[in-house]
Amino acid sequence: MAQAAKWTETRVRAIRDVTHDVREFEIVPENGAVLSYAPGAHIDVGVMIGDAPQTRSYSLVGMPGGDCYKIAVKRVAPSRGGSAYMWRLAPGDRLRATEPKSAFAVEFGRASYLLIAGGIGITPLVGMAQMLAKRGADVRMLYAVRGERDLAFAETLRDALGDRLELHIGRQIDFAAEFTKLKPGTLAALCGPIPMLEAARGAWEAAKLSAADLRWETFGSSGRMAAAPFKVRVPSHDLEFDVPADASLLDALRSAGIDAISDCRKGECGLCAMDVVACDGEIDHRDVFLSPEEKAHGRKLCVCVSRARGVLTLDSGWRPDAI
Repeated sequence: MAQAAKWTETRVRAIRDVTHDVREFEIVPENGAVLSYAPGAHIDVGVMIGDAPQTRSYSLVGMPGGDCYKIAVKRVAPSRGGSAYMWRLAPGDRLRATEPKSAFAVEFGRASYLLIAGGIGITPLVGMAQMLAKRGADVRMLYAVRGERDLAFAETLRDALGDRLELHIGRQIDFAAEFTKLKPGTLAALCGPIPMLEAARGAWEAAKLSAADLRWETFGSSGRMAAAPFKVRVPSHDLEFDVPADASLLDALRSAGIDAISDCRKGECGLCAMDVVACDGEIDHRDVFLSPEEKAHGRKLCVCVSRARGVLTLDSGWRPDAI
């Protein structure tokens, strides 16, 4: 069971635009206690979506040891409202945030490291690259973006890695070729959109590399279909409702009075998985918890990130005759 988060009041000290659609925020706890953290850690931030308080998770950028926390938020359109809320903030505004939490870390002492980032997935890897370079580790980074204007923290990474930073601008990474170059025992860490993650995992398995040597994190919002409204039916509750394009299925279930459980809200832990009774349309699995076979069967769905087209019928597990 996940531990209860420790929340604190913070103040936005400074804001700067890193790219045309990525904004960095310096956040200082009101009590002045900036806690140490492992590179790859994140904080949860309280946001208001409409009139409802919600939570969003953002990776901490850079190495620990400063006098503030730094996060970077990509402006997404359409979004579920978190990025729009963050982009409306100004220096001096207050935020509720958790202490740093680490769910994506690398251990030191490996023979070599390969860091792989796609788009805004660069944020947790900046601190890893800096820390590994500082320790003199054998580390390379592959960083893929759509165009030059999408490069975030490129100068910071060049300062740390030099020519060990390889940019893939407007082109995909050839994971099969890259993985054949790896020394035995290399640890690879990846953060990016789900299609990139699945391609990497497939190439990793095809290369017969150890599953324990591949670490990943996803930002959980990328799918194969653009977000659009869809209808949900939950027969056990005698409910039918719409999920807007800018809301998650999890939030829509809770708004309808269904007490769906969750933890990571990124499609990684599987705690929120529900049984699918039927789908008159198509499921857009956006998690990394269910196996490819489970996704193909379409009998379960991680409601924190995944969506659908058409009409989705779910079984929440609740039975009125069990009370």
